[in-house]
Amino acid sequence: MTKQMLLNDLNHQQKEAVTHTSGPILVLAGAGSGKTKVITRRFAYLNVAQKVAPSSILAMTFTNKAAEEMKERIENFTGKSTKGLWVGTFHSLSARILRKEIENLGYRRDFCIYDDDDSGNLVRSILKEFKIHEALYKGILSKISSLKASLIGPEELLANEDSYGFDEKFARVYVRYQDELKKNNALDFDDLIMCCVSLFDQHPAILKNYHKEFSHIMIDEFQDTNTSQYRLAKLLASKHKNICVVGDDDQSIYKFRGAEVKNIHTFKKDFSKTKVIHLEQNYRSTQNILNIAGSVIASNPARMPKKLWTERGDGDKVAYCIASNEMEEARYIARFIKELYLKGKYSYKDIAVLYRINQQSRALEEILRENGQPYSILGGISFYHRKEIKDIVSYLKVIANPDDTVSLKRIINAPPRQIGAATLTRVENESRKREESLYRAMKYILKSNTHTNSLKEKISEFVNLLDDLIAHRDTPLPELIRLLCKKTGYLKWLGEEKADNVTELISFAEGKDLSSFIDIASLYSGMDEAHMDDAVTLLTLHSAKGLEFPVVFIAGFEDGLLPHFHAVKDPEELAEERRLFYVGVTRAQDMLILTGAKKRRLYTSLQEQQPSRFLADIPAECYCRYEKRPKTDSINAQTVKVSAALLNASPFATGSRVKHPKWGIGVVRDSYGETDDVKVMVNFPSVGIKRLSLKFANLEKI
Repeated sequence: MTKQMLLNDLNHQQKEAVTHTSGPILVLAGAGSGKTKVITRRFAYLNVAQKVAPSSILAMTFTNKAAEEMKERIENFTGKSTKGLWVGTFHSLSARILRKEIENLGYRRDFCIYDDDDSGNLVRSILKEFKIHEALYKGILSKISSLKASLIGPEELLANEDSYGFDEKFARVYVRYQDELKKNNALDFDDLIMCCVSLFDQHPAILKNYHKEFSHIMIDEFQDTNTSQYRLAKLLASKHKNICVVGDDDQSIYKFRGAEVKNIHTFKKDFSKTKVIHLEQNYRSTQNILNIAGSVIASNPARMPKKLWTERGDGDKVAYCIASNEMEEARYIARFIKELYLKGKYSYKDIAVLYRINQQSRALEEILRENGQPYSILGGISFYHRKEIKDIVSYLKVIANPDDTVSLKRIINAPPRQIGAATLTRVENESRKREESLYRAMKYILKSNTHTNSLKEKISEFVNLLDDLIAHRDTPLPELIRLLCKKTGYLKWLGEEKADNVTELISFAEGKDLSSFIDIASLYSGMDEAHMDDAVTLLTLHSAKGLEFPVVFIAGFEDGLLPHFHAVKDPEELAEERRLFYVGVTRAQDMLILTGAKKRRLYTSLQEQQPSRFLADIPAECYCRYEKRPKTDSINAQTVKVSAALLNASPFATGSRVKHPKWGIGVVRDSYGETDDVKVMVNFPSVGIKRLSLKFANLEKI
């Protein structure tokens, strides 16, 4: 692709961002303004027009999904493979650096990466040892993550305990947690960034090597960076200062994960002579949708002003419906979805329902199931977090790194081996006494004269199994997984249905080595999975970031939910809630529907609800207000109840292609009614939607 071709379809501001290739640049990219297009096109421009080697460009983002999209676009523009290039997430690229350099920090290169489940299991075991209530583990994990995101290790915490406001018990847990990670030769997600920063701080010569490696740095979704990620970026960019960050302070919604919106504000101070470019043309939404988003976010203080505009026109007014309770709200949403679907313009997969808290999905799921309308919940259990997959990956982790005690404890009785709690406690005591991993403690016990034969008999078969598998660590990965399944009897114990998931895992393992595959599994999340079925998507507002849908419902537009009641008395938290609403609104391409309830059952009690205070910011000309009255239906005067069983049992189920003697071929959009009088809604290209009785219609199933 030529230099001119790379610029042809860009607007003026996008073109300016792509061609400014020397010195620091801050691209303030409003929602739907083509920021991914800019950052990937800029990568290609550096290579094609500026002759910068692709291997000299470091491009970082936050999710595997975003990284894969970035790689795909770069390959399309440059015509070259991105394999081996420095394009990926903060965590995966940090892991790549540490795989090469971590011995300088006292770890081995075969370190394992603990995901949230692994970290949680480790903290639980520490709490049990310290006799601290196990229910506290999630809060403790969150505090540890927050400290690491701020580059505060256990030593600094102990030295400044009063300053950080943590009690002595928590400090002990943090110290032990970090010690156990080191003993297991393991890092958690936050360590990946923190260790990279420590590496470069402690070893300037290594940092100098990476200055030679990277002449240009680009960061997507910059508003989501925390202190440690921004510090890493600054260290890497400190030599050449050719750093381009793309983000939007109005879309910073991950404060609870440590994201610092101030990073986007202080970038200009940290990098003098920064060029700032505003991307304000929106290619996604209609103007009414943008006006609603803009009017609410405009009330936030200390934001960088931007006014989104579009060439798509005003579009439909936004609908705002108030229902009597959450069940009526769900029925309204389900009926609205049904009408859109029957009109044939939108498929189910074009529609999303967003909400503030997971509890809101209950009523929505109940009504959608009752109506036989397909749905999927985004952000559920990902493939790599299913039990059987976690078990197999844990076996692989132990094969790669036998000192990984957390993974070893997961598989020690999967399948069951009669290594009971008492036996495990004895091994753990030996492990603590010797300050060694569980595996090394078991190896010692088998050689020791001070332990009983009974104990040795209980663990010897398991240790021999591990040693056998470790000896095969260089076997091609798919074959290694098959071997461990055979030697452990895991698939037989698992059962046929779940065994299919392990078969799928083996196919994913083709062409990958053990270390890189373990990293992929550890760094993967539910948000990275594609949802391709024709189903309505249900998801939280936080999970909606980076997505877009032709039709978006935002449910629970009420004070106490949006904004959340925890935020209403704190100006910073309220500003975050405005940004969350802004993100939700700007997911919509064609239609936006806001819904709320007068009464809602929250946390076991029925509460009177008031409309969201954000409603007062929305211009009256941008939306239409409706009040939902029970037992009304714009399609039929009587409420139509569709049973999922009937839909599935009917020979003319939704999606079936049928032939009518007069109107030709059509597609069934819905079916309902009693068994002896089933009616169908069919979309015929020649005449549109027709409602027909199967008794008289003479339909032929194709």
